[in-house]
Amino acid sequence: MLKLFIFLILSALYAAADDRVEVYATNMDTQANIITAEGEVVVVYQDYYLSAKKAIYNRDSGELELFENIHATQGENIRFLGQYAKLNIAQKERTFKPFYMLEQSADVWLSGANGYSKESDIDIKSGVMSGCDPNNPLWKMEFTSSEYNTDTMWLNLYNARIYIYDIPVFYTPYFGYSLNTKRRTGVLPPMIGFSSKEGFYYEQSLFIAEQNWWDLDLRPQIRTNRGSGVYSTFRFVDSEISKGSLTSGFFQEQEDYYLENKLGNKKHYGFNFLYENSDVINQWFKTNLKGQSGLYMDIVNMNDVDYINLSANDTTKNATATQLLSRINLFYNTDNNYFGSYFKHYKDLTLESNEKTLQNLPALHYHRYLDTLLENHLLYSMDIKSNNYYRSVGKSATQTDLNIPLTLQTSLFDERMNIAYKTNLYAQHTNFNGKEEGSISLDEYNSGLFARNYHAVSASSQLTRAFDEVTHVIDFGTQYQVAGSEFENGYYDEQKDYCSDDINRFNPICEFYNIENIKENLQLYFSHYLYNISGRQIIYHKLAQNTIYEEHGGQTNEIENELDYQISDSINFYNNMFYNYEESAFSKNFNKISYADDSYNVGLSHMYKNIFLQKSAEISPITSYMTSSVGYKYNKHYSYSFKHNYDLERREKKGFEIGFLYQKRCWDFGLTYLENNRPILSRDGSSDSIYDRYVYITIRLKPIMKSDGSLSGFVYRLPDKSGENQ
Repeated sequence: MLKLFIFLILSALYAAADDRVEVYATNMDTQANIITAEGEVVVVYQDYYLSAKKAIYNRDSGELELFENIHATQGENIRFLGQYAKLNIAQKERTFKPFYMLEQSADVWLSGANGYSKESDIDIKSGVMSGCDPNNPLWKMEFTSSEYNTDTMWLNLYNARIYIYDIPVFYTPYFGYSLNTKRRTGVLPPMIGFSSKEGFYYEQSLFIAEQNWWDLDLRPQIRTNRGSGVYSTFRFVDSEISKGSLTSGFFQEQEDYYLENKLGNKKHYGFNFLYENSDVINQWFKTNLKGQSGLYMDIVNMNDVDYINLSANDTTKNATATQLLSRINLFYNTDNNYFGSYFKHYKDLTLESNEKTLQNLPALHYHRYLDTLLENHLLYSMDIKSNNYYRSVGKSATQTDLNIPLTLQTSLFDERMNIAYKTNLYAQHTNFNGKEEGSISLDEYNSGLFARNYHAVSASSQLTRAFDEVTHVIDFGTQYQVAGSEFENGYYDEQKDYCSDDINRFNPICEFYNIENIKENLQLYFSHYLYNISGRQIIYHKLAQNTIYEEHGGQTNEIENELDYQISDSINFYNNMFYNYEESAFSKNFNKISYADDSYNVGLSHMYKNIFLQKSAEISPITSYMTSSVGYKYNKHYSYSFKHNYDLERREKKGFEIGFLYQKRCWDFGLTYLENNRPILSRDGSSDSIYDRYVYITIRLKPIMKSDGSLSGFVYRLPDKSGENQ
C-alpha cells in the first residue's frame, strides 16, 4: 500500500539544468550523503525513463545506482532491461549489468554481459544480437564486443558469428549495420554460389555514402575456376531537378577457362551512364524561359554480352542483347511549340567493327501543336524532322521530313455524328554523302525530293447509354482515303519502281527509300465498352477492317479484332488477332488469360505471328511462344511460384522456374530451381547461347537483409544439358 509519495530532485553542484534527475519512490531514507529509495522507484533523467525496486544516490560522487527488475526507455524506440544500473550524473556515464536493449523501430535486440554508455555511445561486451523472438531466436549473431550510437543508429559488431538456431554458419571479424534507413558507408551482405564449371562464387559489396548527394556501390567478385572482376555503380543527385548514375565493370578470364569454352574475349568490360535533367536550359544557361526543357542520356558500351552475364550470379535478372543503343535526348517545350534533338548510336556486338553501322547523329525535330481556326472547325499542325544518318564507311545521308495535316470538321444531327475532311501535305528530301562500297555506282545515289498530298473523309459517332448496373458506350465510324498528287526527282524518281517492290527492300540501294505508297482504301471500325456501376471497365471490344482499292478491283486487307474482358473480379481474358484474307490465315494471334485473388496469381499467354515469308535454315516466318506462371500464397508464411516459357516453333524451352518461400517476421527461407537460356559471344564472332540451370537457396535474416523480393543467399549452378557450356 502506498503510504507516502516522495518527489526528490537530485543535482550535482555544477550540473546544468538538463542534468536534473527526478526520483519518485514509496520509501525514502537519508544517511549523511547517501539517499536510499525503495518500493516503486521511478527515475526520470534527460530522455531516460527508468523503473526499479531500489535506488541509491551518492551526493558526493553524483552516482545513482538502481537494483532489481530494471526497465528503462530512451526516447521513443529504445528499451533497456537489467538487474543493475549505475548513472554517473557528473560524468554522464551509464552502466547496465546484465545488458538488454530493444530498438523498436528496427525490431532488433542486443543482449550482453554488461553495457557501458557515455553521451550517445553504448559499448556492449560479449553479447548476442537478433531480430527474432529473444526466448528462442531462429537466428542470432554472437559477438565479443559491440558499439552502438543512439544518434546515428549505427551498430558495429566484432568477431561476429551467425547461428541458425545453435548451428554456426558464418563468421566475420567485423559487421556494421544501420538500424535506420539513412544511407551510410558499410559492408552489404555477400552473395555466395557454386558452379561445377565456374567453381566457388563470392561477391562482397561495399556501399560508400559519405555525402548526401552521392553514393558508390563496389561489388568485387571471384569465380575460382573462371576468373575475377569488379563492378560498380556511382549514383548522384547534382541538383533538385537532375540525377544520374554510372555503372561500370571489368572481368578477367582465366586462361584455361577462356580456351576450353572458346569465348570471344578474355576480358569483359563496359559501362552505362544515365542522366536526366527536367529543366536543363534554365539551369545550365542561367535563363528564365517559361517553357519546359529536359535532357535524357543513356550511354552504353561493352565489348561483349558476357559483361552483362557476369555482372551478377543471377543471369535471369539481366537483359542481354547483341545490339546496343546509346541515346541523348534534348527538348524544349511550350504550349504551342516543341523543339527536340536526339542522338542515337548503335553497336552490334557480333561485328568486329561497327564502321558500317548506320548512326543517327543527330535528329532535329520541330512540332507545332494542334491549333484551330474558324470556331474550331479547321484544325492544323506541323511536324518537321531532319535525320543525319552517318557511318564512317559507306553511304550516309541527311533526310528531312515535313508533314502538315489539315482537317475541316463539323457535327450533324444534334452532335450525334461527326464528319471531317482531311488533307495531308508531306515532303521528304534526302541529300547523300560518303561512298558506297561494291558495284553500286555513285550516280544511283543522286539527292532527291519527294512531295505529295492525300485526302481522307471520315464519319463517326459515339453513343452512350446508362443502365441500372452498367453503362454501355459504342464508338463506330468509317474513313475513306485516296491519294492525291505526287512529285519526285533525283533518287526518288530513279529508284521508285525498284524500291517499291517488297522483294528489293533489303537491297543497299533501297536503304534510304522509306516511302510508303498511299493506296485508295476504306477503313471501317467499331468498338464498344461496358462499365459497371463503380466505373470499372468490364468489356472493351474493337473491330477494324481496311479495304484497299487498286486498278484491278478491291483487295480486303487484314481485319483486326481486340478484346479485353474482365470476366469477374479475379479473371481477365485478353485477345488481339489479325486475319489475312489473301493467305487465309492469321498473321497474329495473341491470347492471355489471368486469375488473381488473395491466394492465387495465375497467367497463361500464347503469341503467334506469321510474316508469310519462305522458311529458311536461318529464319522462320512463324513465331509461336507460350508463357505461363503460377503464384500461390498458402498463408502468411508459405508461398510458391512456377514459371515456364516455351518456344513452340523451335521446340525448345526458353525458361523454367519452380520454388517456394517461407517468410516469418525475422527471417525468410526459399528454395528455387531455375533454367535460363542466355546469349554469349563465341570466339569466331558469332552469337551463341547457353542453357543455364541453377538452384537458389534464399536466406534473409531480417532486418539486416532487405526483404525486397530479390534473391540473396547461396546459388548452385548445375551443368548445362549438353555438359559442355555452363
